[in-house]
Amino acid sequence: MRNNFINQINLTAVQKHILEPNKWLSNHGDYLLNYAFSRLSSREVAEDMMQDTFMSALKAQPNFRGDSSEQTWLIAILKRKIIDYYRKKSTQNELTESKMSNPFRDTGFLEGHWEKSRGPKDWSDRDPNSMHQKEFQAILEECISSLPEKLRGVFILKIMEEMESEDVCKELNCSASNFWVILHRARLRLRECIENNWLDE
Repeated sequence: MRNNFINQINLTAVQKHILEPNKWLSNHGDYLLNYAFSRLSSREVAEDMMQDTFMSALKAQPNFRGDSSEQTWLIAILKRKIIDYYRKKSTQNELTESKMSNPFRDTGFLEGHWEKSRGPKDWSDRDPNSMHQKEFQAILEECISSLPEKLRGVFILKIMEEMESEDVCKELNCSASNFWVILHRARLRLRECIENNWLDE
């Protein structure tokens, strides 16, 4: 009896995850869609991405080893598609300069200083816990979606997907110096957007 118990433990330890394609949409559809939407800022594109993920997963079933959960495996496929999406967009669109993307003076003896009225605002009167409120999260998502595509792509891959800087540069075909400039501008735009829509409430 003791041996049977040990055998049951061993079987449980080596039990592999299985795929159930007929339940993917009901079990993982909402999660995948929300994940994609939070990174693509377009529900239509997110829905297409989710469908593409399911199609790719169906073709890749023979490669599933069962070491990870079904959802983890699907998310990994979706992440790869998000990276490919921004890589393609990066090759199609060049980053353009605009007054709105640069809050610093670019001429005169004050070059490099903040433009008047565009310097950082005081956040000290805000409760730190409020940054976890739904209102703040909604504003943050809206601000991310308003970023120009190339800025958004770098920010999403580096900050939200937590990719290494070198890998982001490789995927988006940009130099290290350009990468840090783009990421810096993305953060500045987000800060300004959040301050205008959250601090000014």
